[in-house]
Amino acid sequence: MSLFFYSTVLQKKINIAIDGFSGCGKSTLAKSLANKLDYIYIDSGAMYRAVTYMFLQKGISPDNMSAIDHEMATMDIHFKRKGNSDQLYLNGQQLEDELRSVEVTGQVSLYATISAIRTRLVQIQKKQAIHKGCVMDGRDIGTVVLKDAELKLFLICDLDIRTARRKKELDEKEIFSTFESVKKNFIERDRIDSTRADSPLIQASDAILLDNSFLSQEELLKKALDLAYLTMAR
Repeated sequence: MSLFFYSTVLQKKINIAIDGFSGCGKSTLAKSLANKLDYIYIDSGAMYRAVTYMFLQKGISPDNMSAIDHEMATMDIHFKRKGNSDQLYLNGQQLEDELRSVEVTGQVSLYATISAIRTRLVQIQKKQAIHKGCVMDGRDIGTVVLKDAELKLFLICDLDIRTARRKKELDEKEIFSTFESVKKNFIERDRIDSTRADSPLIQASDAILLDNSFLSQEELLKKALDLAYLTMAR
């Protein structure tokens, strides 16, 4: 494709929704795609992890609805651009490694099923995408948050491959877990995400399925970029 084609196409801003089960590579793809297109990246999963971290730190259990309602009404959560990345801040505190702890990972699906939490975060996420030029990943982006997104992708990946990749990530951060415990956590999170009453994880009817089991990050990014350019050219 010509340089003229790309320069013309890139003038058109679209919203891109990326959904899929945990560990399928949504965040890695979304970050890379946003950087290539110079779009804002909204990590909805990080937002749910952030509020989970907050509730765990405050000792607020998933069944304490009055406390949850209060915290969700008063909290401040947003992304701030730093260099080539978008950093998440919760009540003035930048969160990063805290969001990937074993404790947060094990509890996030429980808090993510709570309607008060989902409703508030969806409101915030929708505001971020009003002006287009947004890549957002999660579990209900194409079906709830950005139902009108011009491009929707749904990622899948073999369970054992997801487990091996996540265990390697955890080992590199010196967060040591067994293969079976990581796999068990994926299975439980998949069950919770796909069966919850509020915004269950399903593939949107107009989403394009991408299998990330045997693709490198570069190969997956190329597929997504090609789809984005084709969408912009319409």
